[in-house]
Amino acid sequence: MTYNIHPIFVHFPIAFLFLYSIIKIIPLYKWFPKVAWRDIERILLVVGVVGAFIANSTGEIAEHLARPDRKIVEMHALFASMSTWFYGLLLIGEMIYFINPFVLKLNIPQISRLLIFIQNILTHKTISIILAILGFIAISITGLLGGYMVFGATADPIAGFVLKLLGLN
Repeated sequence: MTYNIHPIFVHFPIAFLFLYSIIKIIPLYKWFPKVAWRDIERILLVVGVVGAFIANSTGEIAEHLARPDRKIVEMHALFASMSTWFYGLLLIGEMIYFINPFVLKLNIPQISRLLIFIQNILTHKTISIILAILGFIAISITGLLGGYMVFGATADPIAGFVLKLLGLN
């Protein structure tokens, strides 16, 4: 017998990445300057993105077990992938900071310069906030569509509006 383990794994990345976006978008560092916000963001991002990959994998299994409305599933999977990409790009920008010292030891300056260039783009304040906002929107729609598949349209007051907006109604 095969079990649908998707619901077990899906909520943690949503929570971690949702919280990451809130911290990234709202300037909490101005109100609480002594908190190590960058470290908190990195931890939330790593755990959230790893969890998102696991949730995406278990979602493939759940799709074959439950067999819900095909259009809703495809849209749910699209927004889940978009979420993973947005947050994955943010994670890549942060991880280059840790990878580049090893590249420097290999004495390949061209790769090191390319990595720094990519890091500067992905960690630029405006770009990282835009990616966090896009990730926040994508993960919210992913969750809304997942909730719709499980609980129906009455569980979320904006589900009908979002479904109509996406052309799924």
